[in-house]
Amino acid sequence: MAIKPVELSKFYRLANHGPTTLVSAKYEQNQNVMAASWVYVLDYLPVPKMMAVIDKQAYTRTLIEKSGYFAIHIPVAQQAEMVINMGQGRREHPEKLDQTEFFYQDGFDIPLVKGCAAWIICKVIPEPDNQEKYDLFIGEVLGAWADDRIFENGHWKFDEVSDELKTLHYIAGGQFYLTGKGLNVGHGPA
Repeated sequence: MAIKPVELSKFYRLANHGPTTLVSAKYEQNQNVMAASWVYVLDYLPVPKMMAVIDKQAYTRTLIEKSGYFAIHIPVAQQAEMVINMGQGRREHPEKLDQTEFFYQDGFDIPLVKGCAAWIICKVIPEPDNQEKYDLFIGEVLGAWADDRIFENGHWKFDEVSDELKTLHYIAGGQFYLTGKGLNVGHGPA
């Protein structure tokens, strides 16, 4: 396994299949990770952007507001239990990060969860009305990386990997689905 950079012009491919995500942030020595279902690609040209709905009560939101940065993670099936645990509030469950391994990409002071399929680091584009009224944060994508066993040369390799390495789609009540079998009709950009 190697963590490889993803071209920003193709970063959207990491999230456009609608996976369940994690969001992390850090301010000074405080850090947190939360599960987030409402995270989407907003644009890829001319400026790559993501958006995420982060509730006012979330500790991660406080860190995002203070630091101006957040990271999106694309977890895999073998991390499903950890994703559920990250859905627990930090204030109520301060121990939730104890078993989580982090790493940092050069030039960024944002914790990234080891073992995910992909990671996207964003800088908040201030939109106070959207943030206050709709809990909606827009971020300019500064960098993207992926595990080359799962995503390589701008394409997912879901048909080639074991179920443990497929991305998750959360429904409710602890129920996930895995990314399924591909269907290529031969149209569209490579």
